[in-house]
Order: sequence, then structure tokens, then C-alpha cells
Amino acid sequence: MGPIIECVPNFSEGRRRHVIEAIVEPFRRRRGCLLLDYRADPNHNRLVVSLAGAPEPIQDALVEAAKTAAAEIDLNRHHGAHPRIGAVDVIPFVPLRHISMEECVALAHAFGKRYYEETGIPVYFYEEAALRPERKRLEVVRHGQYEGLKEDVSNPERHPDVGPPKLHPTAGATVIGARKILVAFNVNLGTSDVRIAKEIAKAVRASSGGLAHVKGIGLALEDRGLVQVSLNITDYEKNALYRVTELIRMEAKRWGVPVVETEIYGMVPAAALLESAAYYLQIAGFSPDQVIELKMLDMLGGEAE
Repeated sequence: MGPIIECVPNFSEGRRRHVIEAIVEPFRRRRGCLLLDYRADPNHNRLVVSLAGAPEPIQDALVEAAKTAAAEIDLNRHHGAHPRIGAVDVIPFVPLRHISMEECVALAHAFGKRYYEETGIPVYFYEEAALRPERKRLEVVRHGQYEGLKEDVSNPERHPDVGPPKLHPTAGATVIGARKILVAFNVNLGTSDVRIAKEIAKAVRASSGGLAHVKGIGLALEDRGLVQVSLNITDYEKNALYRVTELIRMEAKRWGVPVVETEIYGMVPAAALLESAAYYLQIAGFSPDQVIELKMLDMLGGEAE
């Protein structure tokens, strides 16, 4: 069996169904590229696609989808709650099987050059693929969003890693990198006061002194009359979902607002959910090996070697 990666490209479109389907289509029909999940959020105005498979067909499909996104999405007219600098905002490569993080970094660098050559969209590298230490964090690369980067891109410290010091006139720039599995986790609160979500996100995220391996922002879900603490948990093994949830619940109680629901956005490792299930059910000494489907898959995978 050859190398298997996960890739989770994010596109700045969550409202026009025909554009969403056109972007996703290359992932459906490319052999060797498995479309695991895709979902669009109109409040975020963002499409998140989850892929798995061999590196080559995934890269081919990404270029095709990026060309569609660049043709259909104009960042000068785009509005949404989620930060972005590009029509294709971010493309992370995640090692799953028979491939190392170092190999995913090399893959990201090689693909970034190909991506610019074929789409004309400049590239920034982030996380493990970052060429500058300050660009490891995605939020640093995206500082000021498209509008701010358009003004600052001529400054040497904000030059793209691939391409000239200017943005694509409508598609902006794309951030490409290599990282560990990330859990996109949202907590929706029963209030319309977005200030509360922003204060809770500040209390929870690592950059403000909260939990390590947690990134978060506060957003308004205007069509639902709720607010959201939108989180990326970059290492679920070091900070479990239940720990993040309970801290948010405690902070929300201080503001007198309830946690209405939580959301998993995109794909998630079974271990991340099982750990929290064991916590809330108070299961003593629980192991994922006790889950029959996981045990069978592990045994079948061992036979396939």
C-alpha cells in the first residue's frame, strides 16, 4: 500500500450551491482521491472539504478545483464571518499512513510551486511547512484578512513564499502547509451578543493564555440568533474535546448564557470522540480497542500489510 494523506482544503464560498458543487466535482471523479465529506456554512461563507487518498490524484484534483474557485469567487465582493485571504483559503496536507510529516512538508513545498504556476495565485506556507518561524501560525499569515493583505503585500515581511509581491486580483492568496490532524469544533451559545463569544474565545485559546493547542474566535450566527465560539483543536491528544467544552461551559455560566449545542465540522478521529464519551459516561479504564468496529478495522489493516 502506498502513502495515504488527508487534505482539508477550505474555499471562501458557503452560499451559492452551484459554485459549491462545481468546486467539489473534481474530487468526486478523480480516481485515487476519496471525497470523505464536504459542508458549507452560509454564516461563515466557507466550504470545507475533507479528502483522503494518494498524494498525486489529490494534487491534480486540487488544481482543478482551485481554477474553478478562482473563476467563480471574487474576494472583493466576498463577505462572511470566517477570516480569509483567498478564494482557496488554505490547503493542509496531513500524513495518515506510510508517509511522514517531513514528506508532507516536501509535498506542500512542491505543490505550492505547481499551484502558483498553474493558477497564478500566490502561496504562503504555514505550520510544519512554514519557511519563516512567524508564519507557522495560520492566524499570523491571515492577519488583516484579504483586505489588509492587499494593502500590505508589498512590504517585504508580507511577501508571498511563492509568487511576486502582489495578490491575484480576485482570488487573493492561498496558504499551503503540512500539519497533524485538526479537529474543527464549534460551541454555540444561547445569546445574540457576539461580544460574549469573543471574550470566551479569548479565555480559551492558547494565544491569549488559555488551553494549549486550541485556537478560537467568536462569531455571530445571525440567521439563528446565536453566537459561536469557533475552535480549531490542533492536538486533540493533548487537549481533549471534553476539557475544551467544560471550560467554555464554565465561562458561559459567568455570562449567564447556556451552551445550546456543539458541532464537529468535517471529519474527526474516532479517538477524539471516544475519549470525551468515556469522560462523560465515567467509563473506568476504557480503551478504543473495546470498540468492535475499530478493532476489526485494525485487524483487517494489519492483514493488508
